[in-house]
Amino acid sequence: MNKEKRLAILTRLRDENPHPQTELHWNTPFELLIAVLLSAQATDVSVNKATAKLYPVANTPQAMLDLGVEGIKSYIKTIGLFNSKAENVIKTCQRLINLHGGEVPENREALEALPGVGRKTANVVLNTAFGWPTIAVDTHIFRVSNRTKFAVGKNVDEVEQKLLKVVPKEFKVDVHHWLILHGRYTCIARKPRCGSCIIEDLCEYKDKIYPDE
Repeated sequence: MNKEKRLAILTRLRDENPHPQTELHWNTPFELLIAVLLSAQATDVSVNKATAKLYPVANTPQAMLDLGVEGIKSYIKTIGLFNSKAENVIKTCQRLINLHGGEVPENREALEALPGVGRKTANVVLNTAFGWPTIAVDTHIFRVSNRTKFAVGKNVDEVEQKLLKVVPKEFKVDVHHWLILHGRYTCIARKPRCGSCIIEDLCEYKDKIYPDE
């Protein structure tokens, strides 16, 4: 895909949604960190339902520690992998208190050192909580980037590096949200909704699907 097409795609996505936001519910960087940690292999809807009950009880590292692993499990048991996630939440909270004064560090290396936090989670926190021009590539963004030919890569790391290279600076902070929302609601996995896609004419996917087909 050429530079002009990419620019046109980003411009349309921005015009449709000038101020995109994550669908995870959060009020502080810590709440966002925990929500993203819980969202691995789970839907944002399921995470929001759990944190709606958890955060009024515990929304700081110390409060989470006071709940303990079993206490946290009781709030997140509807989320996939809740046993290991509860363990990681406790370990992460302990590390935040011991090393960062109970605050979420605005630092990639420090974030990735937290239990259960990988590059994708760190990218989301840096982007969404602190406004960094990072791009967290999940399954939706990986699919959209490859399917449209916007940024082709064999794995999430390749796609991330390609996006960082081809997305102009003015779009970098928001492109993560535009692509994930596009993949979640329009360019869906099994049957993309090409007939209602605002970038359909710019997309280079060869097997487009329309309602009357």
